[in-house]
Amino acid sequence: MPRRWSRAGVRALLLAAPAVWILYFFALDQTGLVGPDEPRYASVAREMADSGDWVTPRLWGEPWFEKPALFYWMAAVAFRMGLGPELAPRLPVAVLSVLFLALFWRLLAREFGTRAALYATVILGTSAGWLAYSQSGVTDLPMSATLAAAMLFSLGWVKEGEVRMLPAAAAMLGLSVLSKGLVPLVLALPLVWAGRRRWRDLIAPRVILPFLAASLPWYLLCYLRNGRVFLEKFFVEHHFGRFVSDSLGHPQPFWYYLPITAAALAPWTPLLLVSFSSATWRDPRRRLLVTWFVFVLVFFSLSANKLPGYILPLLPAAAALMGIGLAAAEHRGWHLAASAALLALIPAAASVLPKALAAGLSRAPLPAFSWICVAPLIVAAAVWGLDRTGRRTAAIALAAFSATAGIGYLKAEVLPALDWAASVRPLWLRIAPVRDRVCIAYLHRNWRYGLNYYSRAAIPECAVSPRPFHLDQSPGQPPFVKP
Repeated sequence: MPRRWSRAGVRALLLAAPAVWILYFFALDQTGLVGPDEPRYASVAREMADSGDWVTPRLWGEPWFEKPALFYWMAAVAFRMGLGPELAPRLPVAVLSVLFLALFWRLLAREFGTRAALYATVILGTSAGWLAYSQSGVTDLPMSATLAAAMLFSLGWVKEGEVRMLPAAAAMLGLSVLSKGLVPLVLALPLVWAGRRRWRDLIAPRVILPFLAASLPWYLLCYLRNGRVFLEKFFVEHHFGRFVSDSLGHPQPFWYYLPITAAALAPWTPLLLVSFSSATWRDPRRRLLVTWFVFVLVFFSLSANKLPGYILPLLPAAAALMGIGLAAAEHRGWHLAASAALLALIPAAASVLPKALAAGLSRAPLPAFSWICVAPLIVAAAVWGLDRTGRRTAAIALAAFSATAGIGYLKAEVLPALDWAASVRPLWLRIAPVRDRVCIAYLHRNWRYGLNYYSRAAIPECAVSPRPFHLDQSPGQPPFVKP
C-alpha cells in the first residue's frame, strides 16, 4: 500500500472514531431496557449465563422457543464478562453493527469502488433505523447484518460466477438462521433468483457444509433435548403463526412499511430518487440489490403481524443503491440538501419521542418550534453549494457530521426523559428497598417484562398475594405505587 494512502487511511480512521463512538456507544446504558422484547431477551441470555445451559433458552426457568440462540449467546457472554444489565444485551449488538459497517465498506469497495462504498457506508451508518436497532438488545440487527453479509459476499458470483466467496456467504446465512430462524432463508430468495442459471453452485459441498456448520448444531441439539415441543413452538407458532395470523397482536395495514421505510432511512430518504437509473438494470449486482430491497418490503407487507424492526434487512440494500447512485450521478445537490434539511426534525423528535415510545404516537404532544431547527437549513444550503462546485464527498461529510451532532444532541436530550417515561428501571430503583411489600394491581406487559428483569423474580399479583404497596398503571401512563 502506498505511503500516502496509508496516511490518508489513518487520518480517516481518526476522524471517524469520534463519530462512531457518538453514534454507537455514547450513552448506551443511559436508558433502562425498553418495551417487552429487550428485557425478555436479556432475561433469557442472563439465565443462560447463570445456568451454563447454552442450548435451551429459558425465561423464568421455563423453556422459551421464540428465537434461536445467536443473540442469547452474544449477550450471555457479555453477562459472564460482568457487564451491567443494560450494556450486556446492548453492547454486543453495537459492536456487531460497527464490524458489519467495516465489512459493508470493504465488500462494496471491491465491487463498486471506494467512492460508492464510502457514500453507502456513511448513509447506512447514520440512518435512523440502523442506528436505533444497533442500540437495542434484540435480534433484528444480528439477523439483518449477517443476512446482508451473505448477500454482499455473493455479488461476485452473481456478476461473473465467481465462487471463491460463496463459502463465506453460506456461513453468514447460517449465522442469520441462527439469529432468527427460517426468515433469512426466505429473504435470501432474491439471491437464488439472481443466480438461477448457476444454481448448482449453491448446492455444492463448499456451500452447503459452511451453512450447516453455522446453523444446524444448535437446532439439532435443542430438538434432541426438548423434543416435539421445540418444533411446535419454534416453527409452527413463532414462524408460520406470526406470518398468517394476527393473534400475536401486531396487525397493521398493507402499506404500513412505506412510511416506516422512509423514516428508517432518514435523513437520507430523498436519495432514494438517485438509486434507480437505466444503468441499474444493466448490472446484475445492482439488480440483485433492487430485488432484495423490494422483496423484503413486499414480503413483510403481506405478513399479518408487522413490527418496525422487520424492515431492517432492506436498509443495507437501500444504502448500497444510494451510494452507488451518488457516485455515478452528477449534480445531486438538491437531494443532498433535502437530506440535510430533514435533520431539522431532530428537535421535534426530541420532544415527542419519550411519550410516543411510552404510550404511542397518538398520545404524544405536538412538537414545539425551536430555533435550533434553523441550523440544519443552513447546513443544507452549504451541502448544496459544495455539491454544485464538485465537492460531493465534502458535501456528504458535512451532512454526516451534522447528522452525528444531531444524534448526539438527541441522545443527550431524550435518553434521560426516555428512561423515566418508557423504562421500568427508575421505578425498580424506587421500590427495590421494599420489594417484599409490593404487589401488582395492574401492569401492562411492556412494563411487566422489564420489572421481572430488574427484580430477577416475578412480583406477585395483589389478587393472589395482597401486600401493603400496590403497583398500578393507568392507560398510557407510567406505573405508580400506591398504599
